[in-house]
Amino acid sequence: MTASLCAALAVLLGAFGAHGLNSQLRDAGKTDLEIQKTLDQWETAVRYHMYHALALIGVSFVIGNPTSQPANRRAAIAGILFLVGILLFSGGLYGYVLTGLKPLVHIVPLGGVTLIAGWITLAFCSRGSPSAG
Repeated sequence: MTASLCAALAVLLGAFGAHGLNSQLRDAGKTDLEIQKTLDQWETAVRYHMYHALALIGVSFVIGNPTSQPANRRAAIAGILFLVGILLFSGGLYGYVLTGLKPLVHIVPLGGVTLIAGWITLAFCSRGSPSAG
């Protein structure tokens, strides 16, 4: 359910970026170059948000496999890392674009590291148990 809601939110925010954000930026008096940069930042946030919502769906399949408890724990940790990464990476970009608050940009790299950690953790799910090769 969490993965599906994350994906739905990514689509909603993508639609806002495609249909509403441009006019808001124009109304705020932004230049064409500023608008394009801001739209690019929004698109990056939406893209990574959707990628990791889909990754959460994959995590649910790994967790749903009852054959390996260690893999289930690792997958659950990967899922938490993906969710936190979405909040920090995409959320930081969304917040920055909407408010212009510079401190929000500083959490984006932390979100990226969290997403990478999620992928690395998920990679170890295929091992099954610590003694497997």
